[in-house]
Amino acid sequence: MTIHKEGIGIVTVTFIILLGLNILIEYLAGSIGWITIGFGILSLGFWFFILWFFRSPNRIVVPDDNKIICPADGKVVVIEETDENEYFKDRRIQISIFMSPLNVHENRYPVSGEVVYYKYHEGDYLVAWHPKSSTHNERTTIVVKAVNGLDLLVRQIAGAVARRVVCYSQVSNNVLQGETLGFIKFGSRVDLFLPLNAKIDIELNQKVTANKTVIAHW
Repeated sequence: MTIHKEGIGIVTVTFIILLGLNILIEYLAGSIGWITIGFGILSLGFWFFILWFFRSPNRIVVPDDNKIICPADGKVVVIEETDENEYFKDRRIQISIFMSPLNVHENRYPVSGEVVYYKYHEGDYLVAWHPKSSTHNERTTIVVKAVNGLDLLVRQIAGAVARRVVCYSQVSNNVLQGETLGFIKFGSRVDLFLPLNAKIDIELNQKVTANKTVIAHW
């Protein structure tokens, strides 16, 4: 397991700030050693949490054009038929995966194909499980035309804690199932919009894993 490139700067800056604070605390505390030790332990714990949050586990996928692979670690909070009004403007099956701060926040492409649509939206920071977060929060929308000709929409959504959605997609890119799509910093959510005839392979409240769990098949 490695540290995702989106976290290298944050991990480094956090370490420098905490080191500086510990030196300052030691200077100010003087002979009160327990303060220095206690703050040092808390600082080390916090730094390891930041390091762990930006982990990027190596998960190899054997591409399968008949399967839609999970794009994110987390918990399935929505499986429902709904209107998708940004790109398709018709009825779709929506699947939403909530990522807590404890989950891996690297996002993956659920299918292989060509990126035919990409758009970044500024927005609010409602809690990620709020029904309106899909259309009101900071988010990106990516549509991939799979090799079978069917379109699949992936939406990265910032949460109440997250303040930045990172997406590497560009229109006309050819992408592979399981490749890194982007990263969402801290609590967040990923939505999928599938054709109505897709066969769903997961259940509500199920814990899922990117590049491992099969979400659905065509």
